[in-house]
Amino acid sequence: MNKNIVLTAAVFGVMAVILGAFGAHSLKESIGEPALATWTKGVEYQFYHVFALLFLSNIKVETRLTRLAHLFFSLGIIFFSGSLYLLATRAIHQLEFASYIGPITPIGGLFFILGWMMLFFTAAKKQ
Repeated sequence: MNKNIVLTAAVFGVMAVILGAFGAHSLKESIGEPALATWTKGVEYQFYHVFALLFLSNIKVETRLTRLAHLFFSLGIIFFSGSLYLLATRAIHQLEFASYIGPITPIGGLFFILGWMMLFFTAAKKQ
């Protein structure tokens, strides 16, 4: 078990539960249905990649590939889910820069893809 990866997964997992509850109970009244769906998508992808991190933490031998997967999954959560959270709440926060956040979401998606590729290469290299 890789302690650093588990700690990362735990922090992102706690945040996902809190953000999911916040969206379901507090934001529901403040933002429209499309924005709430965007928020929910951010929470979903954050949870998916928390589980990917937990799986990654159980790989016995840490390699450069596992470290890269850890980094890419983490950056994906920050860029993909984080940008969706900002986009979903831009109306209530009146964020001036929110219109520029849209292109950040696919960069987060690219980080997710790279993380999964590193996990694939890790498995392919194992004896």
